[in-house]
Amino acid sequence: MTLTELAEALLLGIVEGLTEFIPVSSTGHLILVGELLGFEGPPGFVFEVVIQLGAVLAVCLVYGARLAHIAASLGRSAEARQFVAAVLIAFLPAAVIGFFAHGFIKGVLFSPYVVCVSLILGGIAILVIERNLPTPRIFSVEGMSRRTALGIGFVQTLAMIPGVSRSGATILGALLLGVDRKTAAEFSFFLAIPTMLGAVVYDLYKNRESLSMDGTLTIAVGFAAAFVAGLVVVRSLLAFVGRYGFAPFGWYRIVLGLGMLAFLTMA
Repeated sequence: MTLTELAEALLLGIVEGLTEFIPVSSTGHLILVGELLGFEGPPGFVFEVVIQLGAVLAVCLVYGARLAHIAASLGRSAEARQFVAAVLIAFLPAAVIGFFAHGFIKGVLFSPYVVCVSLILGGIAILVIERNLPTPRIFSVEGMSRRTALGIGFVQTLAMIPGVSRSGATILGALLLGVDRKTAAEFSFFLAIPTMLGAVVYDLYKNRESLSMDGTLTIAVGFAAAFVAGLVVVRSLLAFVGRYGFAPFGWYRIVLGLGMLAFLTMA
């Protein structure tokens, strides 16, 4: 383990934290930045998956009081039970499809070219949807029906394609189903908790024999950086979206995708 490798892990952790909760694809950014740096972490993309848990921990910290209240109110509050049901139902499609498609996704789709195309198409989708939003009718996670949550869950499965963006798929799916912007972003935060926990546990289990202490240190550095950067984003995203909407992310995706595609083609 060299200082250069630790510096690269630190940079990738920052990239993860900054991009996990905005609709630009954290996995796509990690693949592209890793390609540019020539970064080689633990096998099986364990590094890229596990450091996402650092960003998820940021959500748990920022929304800790709300989550604790929901947990304490489950036995007596219908709203608390509806909140938990919505998150778990939305999580199920990704859990089931991810379990069966894990090998194909990691072996075939984790390519810089796939990321670039997904970034461009996703950016166009954001711009189109932002200009044709249905009138919102759901203004809280507690008020979300199970049918709506399941619909968002199926849209989230598109994010298994690197470059699509888990938060982007979740948010856009929610917007199309009548969820207002603030609630769509918050629901994406909460849905990240079981989704990323499941992905981390499964990837660690699949690659348990190839992990080493060097790999553990690399992951720890990236994890800590992702946590700090994630805190910044979670605390500021709702205000940004309330003022500017999601269109700036769409344009960013298109510019980045086209630029990286040109770079990869000429390299």
